[in-house]
Order: sequence, then C-alpha cells, then structure tokens
Amino acid sequence: MKFDSSAFLKELEQIARNMGAKAFGIADLNKLKTKTPDLFKMLPGYYSRAIVSGIRLQKAVLKDIQNGPTPLYFHNYRQVNYQLDALALMLADRIQDAGFNALAVPASQIIKKNPMSGHISHKLLGWSAGIGFIGRSTLLVHPEYGAQMRYVSVLTDMPLKAGLQHNGDCGSCKACIFACPAKAIKDKKEDFNLQACYEKLTEFTKLPFIGQHICGVCVKTCVGKIKPDTQNRK
Repeated sequence: MKFDSSAFLKELEQIARNMGAKAFGIADLNKLKTKTPDLFKMLPGYYSRAIVSGIRLQKAVLKDIQNGPTPLYFHNYRQVNYQLDALALMLADRIQDAGFNALAVPASQIIKKNPMSGHISHKLLGWSAGIGFIGRSTLLVHPEYGAQMRYVSVLTDMPLKAGLQHNGDCGSCKACIFACPAKAIKDKKEDFNLQACYEKLTEFTKLPFIGQHICGVCVKTCVGKIKPDTQNRK
C-alpha cells in the first residue's frame, strides 16, 4: 500500500492538538543544514524533517511575574515541558509504528552550560517550520501567542511536506527591551547579550522554590497579536 504522507501528517497534527498543542509545523532539515552545518552535532542519526509542536503557558501565571520568576511560573514551565515531552514521545511512537525512524528531542534538557544549550534548538526548528519568527529576545515569536509558548521537536526521515521559513519581525515593538532585568535584549537580535542573560538566570536559581535557570519576564511582555506573515516567506 502506498504511503500517504498528507493523510499521515493530518493524523500527527491531530494527535498533537489533542494533547494541547496550539502550534504545529514541519521543518525541512536538509534546507536548514545549509545555513546551520552543525545542526546535528549533539544528536545521532540522519533526519530530513522535524515535527515541531508548541503548548501555551498560562496567562494568569505570566501576569503575576514582575522582575523575575515566581514559584507558580516555575511549576507551569515544568509541567508544560512534561506535557510536551509526552506529546513528542507519542508522535515518535506513531511514526515508528509506520516504519520510519523518529527521535523525540526533550523540550528542556540542558546538556551544556555557559552558554546553555540543549540537543538542538527548538526555536530554530520552529522558525524553519513557519510557526513564527525569532524576535529581539531571541525567542520564537508566534503571531498570535507571542513568546508565551514552549516547544518540542521530533526528528524523522518520514517524507512529510515542510512549511516555509517565517521571516517576520518585531516591527516597532520593544517591550522586551524595556522589561529585561538583565538588560540583555537590544534593538538587533544579533546583539543579544547571552552572557548577561545567563548571569541573571543564575541569580534567579537562588530564589526560594525556583532552583532553575528561568526568568519569564520577556516571555510575559511578548504577547503576540502580530499580523501573520503571508508574503515574506521563502
């Protein structure tokens, strides 16, 4: 029986939506590797596609953030990551059952510090999948939900139709620049001060009931509601 990639893609998206995903997209990894040759340096195997799913953080929790993370934000952040990991494992399992290779990459597993990094950049994959653009804060900005999302990726060799890279931008919005407690965010995302951000996150790990490198301030300020980019894609 001939493999119907279109029908299978719809099935995978429905699985993700049923598990709470507000965003879903497919990135062409072969295309992305031409710009980022070391994309897979922390991962084994060959993959041509990434399935990226995003779950929204709770508005009420973000509203309570002032100059740093709160215990409620830490809990919500952690629970959303758990939910994303479960979602990714379910997608990967379904892909394996169909006879293809799949690797669920953890939503928030740090394998390198200073600078912090994981196995692969979910925000980079999300941008390539057309979910959003990389903003001044260097976070993935969804047109409707802004940076108030967490993401996970499943890498696969299944021949799925990929989305188009999103080339939107923050426009005149500079809310995250003014709010950033580390003063790490600049007009140009290329000038983002990663070291200053990391040092501030390290300070936040010492707050009661936090103990993790999280902040949430720029996430809170980036609310989205940006006109979808339908013209400026490639």
